[in-house]
Formats: sequence, C-alpha cells, structure tokens
Amino acid sequence: MEPTLNIRAAISGDVPSMLALERGCPTAAHWTEHHYENLFAAPADGVESLVLIVEMADPTTPPGEAPVLGFLVARHVASDWELENIVVAPTARRKGVGRRLLEALLDRVAQTNGSVFLEVRESNIAARKLYEKAGFCETGRRKSYYINPAEDGVVYRYTLANPFSS
Repeated sequence: MEPTLNIRAAISGDVPSMLALERGCPTAAHWTEHHYENLFAAPADGVESLVLIVEMADPTTPPGEAPVLGFLVARHVASDWELENIVVAPTARRKGVGRRLLEALLDRVAQTNGSVFLEVRESNIAARKLYEKAGFCETGRRKSYYINPAEDGVVYRYTLANPFSS
C-alpha cells in the first residue's frame, strides 16, 4: 500500500518532533520548548489552542512513530482565531501538506462561525500564495515585525461569508 497523509491532534509527546522540525526551518517562528508544552495545558481565560500534526500514515509504521511532516498552531478566543505557526518539513513542501493543515483549521473555524487572522513574512511568497488561494485577504502590514532578518509582517484575514448577505 502507498503511504498517505494523516492529520491528527497533537499531544504533548509530539513536542520534541515539533521542535526538531521547526528548528530545521529558518523562516518558521521559533518558540521555546516551554512555549510548545504550554499549548497542551488547560485553557486559560477562554483561550483554546488547536495543535495539529501531519504525519506519514504508513501501514507498516507503528502508531506514534510516523515521521512528522508538518504542524499547525492556532489560538481560539470567542469567534476569532489566530494562526500562530505553521511549519512544513522542507522535504514535504509543495506536496499539499500546508494546504491540508490550513483546510483542517478552516473546517474548525467554520464550526465556530469565526474568522482567522495571521501575519507572515513579506518574503514568504509560497505561504502568501497558499493563504490567498484559500481565501485570505491582505488587511495590513506590521513594519519591521520580524527580526533576523528584519522585515515587515503582512497581515491576512479569512472571514466566513455570511450566507444571508446579498
């Protein structure tokens, strides 16, 4: 059988794999191990974390031992979501991994009738194209938001269409 992609909710035991993947991607947001571990703590002040993992689902690989190809971290407060981090392994890029993660987030957003916002490095053209293709609209810029190297952050928003609007 041919291996397929599996998207699942991350667990605290995935933190080492997430850290290793993130460290291998220079343009990813770099967080501490403690920051990732806090994602799995009980929600505080009504803030819910959504952490998804994409792994290769090969029937010959025991559960939990499949290589992590990507992950997504989003926060949910009321009806707003913020996509905080999305990382795809360099070897898995342009193979639908990022798109699948984004679709899983947007499915969750649809269940809450919410909207999503994010910011991305101005130079990250591949990510910007992915967001725009998914229906995100550029809404602003954050001057010199990123460091190492310094560059602007481009702010995007995705809002569910109101079925009652004409």
